[in-house]
Amino acid sequence: MAWTAATAAVFVGIFGAMAVLTAVEIAWPGGAKRRGILGLTTTRGDRLFITLLGTVYIFLAWLGIMGMPLWWPLALSILWGVFCFWKV
Repeated sequence: MAWTAATAAVFVGIFGAMAVLTAVEIAWPGGAKRRGILGLTTTRGDRLFITLLGTVYIFLAWLGIMGMPLWWPLALSILWGVFCFWKV
């Protein structure tokens, strides 16, 4: 794996999201469990994991089908993340 600025940005983003979730959990403990449209009882961390997993699949599918540029899958991934934290 080549360590580029984009690779570093991905890892900084993931660890940044984990830091934000840690701070939110310290401020408001309990995990905010809820049952979403998938029928799963999820916490904030579960929703982050589902968001990251979906984002990987969106980018891989886009690269396999369309190729570059990656601005559209980025927008789709952001929408997916909003959807996951809102409804899942």
